[in-house]
Parts: sequence; structure tokens; C-alpha cells
Amino acid sequence: MRRRIPLVSLLLASLCSLAPSALASPLQSDAPDTAVTPELVAEVTPPIEADGGWWKSFNDGANSTFGTVNGFLAGYIFYDLFHTTDSAELQSRAVPPSEVMASLVDVLAANGKLDPLECNLTLKFPEGVLDEAGIEALNASLLATYGQGSRSFAVTVPEGADAVTTVTLDAYSPGVPFAVLWLVLGAIFFTLRMGFINVRGFKHAIGVTRGLYDNPDDEGEVSHFQALASALSATIGLGNIAGVAIAISIGGPGATFWMICAGFLGMTSKFVECSLAQMYRVKRPDGRMMGGPMVYLSEGLKDLSPSLATPGKILAYFFAFLCIGGSLAGGNAFQVNQSVKLMSSQFSWLQGNEWIYGLLMTVLVGVVIIGGIKRIAATAEKIVPLMCGVYVLACVFILLKMAGEIPAAFGTILSGAFTPAAGFGGLVGVLVQGFKRAAFSNEAGTGSAAIAHSAAKTDFPIREGTVAMLGPFIDTVVICTMTALVIVITGAYDAVGGTDAAMQGAIATKEGAVLTSLAMGGVISWFPKLLAVAVFFFAYSTIISWSYYGERCWVWMFGDSSSLAYKYLFLSFVFLGSIVSAVNVLEFGDLMILGMALPNILGVVFLTGKVRVKLDEYWEKYKVGEFKTYP
Repeated sequence: MRRRIPLVSLLLASLCSLAPSALASPLQSDAPDTAVTPELVAEVTPPIEADGGWWKSFNDGANSTFGTVNGFLAGYIFYDLFHTTDSAELQSRAVPPSEVMASLVDVLAANGKLDPLECNLTLKFPEGVLDEAGIEALNASLLATYGQGSRSFAVTVPEGADAVTTVTLDAYSPGVPFAVLWLVLGAIFFTLRMGFINVRGFKHAIGVTRGLYDNPDDEGEVSHFQALASALSATIGLGNIAGVAIAISIGGPGATFWMICAGFLGMTSKFVECSLAQMYRVKRPDGRMMGGPMVYLSEGLKDLSPSLATPGKILAYFFAFLCIGGSLAGGNAFQVNQSVKLMSSQFSWLQGNEWIYGLLMTVLVGVVIIGGIKRIAATAEKIVPLMCGVYVLACVFILLKMAGEIPAAFGTILSGAFTPAAGFGGLVGVLVQGFKRAAFSNEAGTGSAAIAHSAAKTDFPIREGTVAMLGPFIDTVVICTMTALVIVITGAYDAVGGTDAAMQGAIATKEGAVLTSLAMGGVISWFPKLLAVAVFFFAYSTIISWSYYGERCWVWMFGDSSSLAYKYLFLSFVFLGSIVSAVNVLEFGDLMILGMALPNILGVVFLTGKVRVKLDEYWEKYKVGEFKTYP
């Protein structure tokens, strides 16, 4: 008799495949190298002496080049649609240069939810307050704090200025990034087209994942649970921990409600893309499965109509290129870089010796990825439950300790979702923050998870699609809600009403991971150190999963014999991630990953008809009990 996976173990194990970027706190440093994603400020300390040399020149050159590329990509991927413009001119007393930045943070925090990362920011100081060197120093401070996320900023001492400091804000409040709108509209379309399979298929998905329908003779490489664990280990991360804190600090607690809604919609996106991955997967000459967007975009669109063969091939190659870039940077080097920073903040012997961490991670990753998806899935299956005791149990402990405040927290979330203090404009802002966070969190629609699920053992593509639905549910609906409740209950999101200067600083600089850590650290004093230890495992699980995504795309483009070359290239980026300080190179990967949604959703929209036919056939058989179970 085969033993099924207990439901509790399934939930706990799947909850905890947390990516390191979710927990890596951006650390302050003396180095000027900074970068800002649309959601998070990240400061990186150079591992080599900051006084110059070839390494600094290399980092600066790479940073500048990729900064230009990132700016071009972000101009399209994050182009704001349907935004309104709010302006505000704020005045404060003249302050000495040493207090300017602190005063600015206070002014911004005291004036609602204007996001300084999405503003045109101009400061004018009275004559005599700042000399030329002071202006240059303040500009550097603004760059270090707000970086490229600001539309623009300038510090001036105009002739005849009043004896007050004037801060002028022209804020896009709010804006809807094109990529987020693309993901959300796609999810809504898929949900309607599939007849709300995310609701009616939920119970069946749990049964399949527990092993009720696992036939050991089915074609494939890994079990349903292993495929889900592999996909989750790559998705649960920054959006769940750091991102939730940022969204709530900007949009208020109401953003949580819209995150949950987006998570439910994203379940159908995962269902459709992972069903297609199973429908069009092929067995390569080496015996391994090949599936994912690069396959169903090229083969599926050609199957739909011969006239779509060329466009399908173009979309497939575009996706594969983006996925390879994302796997090397966002799914690899960035994860190592962020995790080593958090580790070194708690273990001082690592400071200046980051290469040791990089070398250790390189060896451990290499041992696993050389073995392919079977070894990756087996490792993820073991690591995921191991990580369970870190974040989930910490959240549960805090929520139980403050159980009496949970109803009020839910009330705050619901009231903030529909009746924000800023009126209609605030309502739109809260909604945008919620959907934006969910989109960056669960990757539903990017097609990444479809590569992992294509290797699952099953003869029914729709069956694996239902398993994939659980990813966004666990990732966004469960984990994000737990994080949000902790943030709301502890009051960490309130920059004005809060009394903790560190929390206020984390909010001002968009350090979401720090904010979450501080919120939990206020209840569990030893949590930050425990979190730092766990980060190693978070980084490890994410990297090995993304290695598989990139390797499959690489092999699809260059052939089976090139697999080992990609793995060596991938391992070199693991080591580089521990020592590189060119943060624009690292953030290039994030843009590549989000960009994967552009070709993927476009192609999937055309193929939904084929999925719906398969779904109707499968569901009729399921309702009459035609499928054999394996208790």
C-alpha cells in the first residue's frame, strides 16, 4: 500500500520554499553603489577595496552599462498607465546640512502616501545654508537613499530664496506599470475562460498533490509534489516578505486584500500555462523531458495555424533568451548577493570574506544541478520542509501571542481596501499596490513554473495544471496574508504613528525585509539571527530551481550536448554573486524575469481554447469517478 503525503505536511512544506531575496535586508554601507527596483532600495558594499583599482573600474563599467540597459527595459516594462498627477509644495524651517536628510524623511513621512521613489523631487534651500560642497554632498545622499527610482531630483539654492526649505513633489499617484496590467488582465481572462477552475478545482488539486492519483508508470521524471516544491522554491521570496511590508507601508493595510484577490486570479494563469507545458512536452534523446513556454509557444501556435509558426518561434526564442538572462542574474547572482549581505550582518567574520560564502554555495549548488531535475526535485523536497520551522512558525507564534488583535487587523485591512483616507485616488493606489505585489510575488503568467511542472509524472496535462494552481495560493494568499497580519498587528507599517526610529527608517528607504525583520524582532528578539541562518537554505533552494529553468531554455536553443556548458556558466555566476558590487547587473535579471510575461501571456491567450477542450474532457471523467486512485 502506498503512503500518501499528509495534508498538513503538504501545506507546511509548500509554504516554506522561501527565496533569499525575500529575506535579504539591504544593508547600509559607505559605498555609493546603489540601485532601486520599482519596489526596493538595495545598497551593496564592494567586496574589494573601495579605493580604486581594476576591480572597481570593472564594477563601475558594468554598473553603468547595465544601468542604461535597465533604464531602457524599465521604460517599457514599468511604463505607467492611467496615472494621475499630484503636486505638493512642502515647507519646513531652515536646518543645518547635517540635519537635512533627517528633516526630509520627516517631511515626506508626514505628508501621506506620496512615494518618493516615484516623484519629481526638488529641494530649495535658503542662501547660506548650503555651500557648493554641501549641495554636492546632499545630492549624493539623495542618490544613495532614493536612487534611480526617483523620476528626478535636484538641490538648488536659488537667488533671493525665502528663509525656509522648500520641497516640491510632483508625484505620479498612482501609476499602473504596463507589465502588472498585462499580468492582471491575462489572469482575469484566463479565470473567466476556464470557468473559475481555481475555485471548483481546488479540492481536486490537493488530492492530486498528496499522491492520490500518482501512477508510478506514468511518463515523466518527478512526482506532482516534487514538481510543486521545485516551482515554489523559486517563487516564494521577495514579494512575500519584503514586498508585502513595502506595499502596506505605501498603500496601507488595504493593499493586502487586493493582493489576495490577485493571488486567486493568478492561480488560473498557472493552471493554463502548466497544462500547456504538459500538453506539448517532448522527450529529448537523452531521455529527459523538455517542456515550458519555449516549447508550447513554438509548437502550440504552429499546431493552431501554420501561419502562426514563425511568430510562435519568435516568441519562443524571445522567452528563452529572457529566461536564461533571468536565471543567471535574478535567479542566481542576485540571490547569492542578497543572502551573503544578510549573513555577514549577523556573522562579522564573513565581512570582507564574502568569497568564502560564494565558494561554499558554488560547490553545494554544483553537486545538485549536475544531476538534473530528479536530483533538484529530491533536494527541494527535503529542504522545503526543513525551512518550514523558520518563517511560518515565527508568524504563527506572533499571531497566537497577539491573537486578540487578529479580528481588528482584518477589519483594518478590509476598511483600508475600500475606504482609504485619500479618497478615490487613494483607493486606486491601494489597489495598484496590492496587484503589483502579487504579480512580483508569485510569477503567475511569467511561465517559469511551467518548466518545472512539465517534468511531472502524469498522462493527463490538466491534472498537473490543477497542482500548479496551488502555487499562487500558497505563495500569495497564505504567506502574504500571514506577513501582512504581522505587519499590521505590530503597527510596523505606520511611519507617522510608529515610535521605532529603525522602522521609520526602513519605511523611508523601502527596506521591506528590514521592516519585516524588525516587526518580528520586536516580539521574538532572536529572530533576526535565526533568519540569517535560514537565508542560506532559502538562497540554495531558489538557485537550484532557477538553474533548471535556465538549463532547459539553453538546451532548447543550443542542443542537449550544451547542457554542461550552461551549468558551468551558471556556477560561475553563483560565485560572482558573492563578490560583485555592480548592482545594475544583478537587477537586470529581475527585469528579464518580469519580461518573460510579455511573450508568454501573448501566446497563451491564443492557446486557451485547446486547454478548455482538454479541461472539459478531463472534468467529465473526474465527475463520474473514471480515474483510478492509488491509496
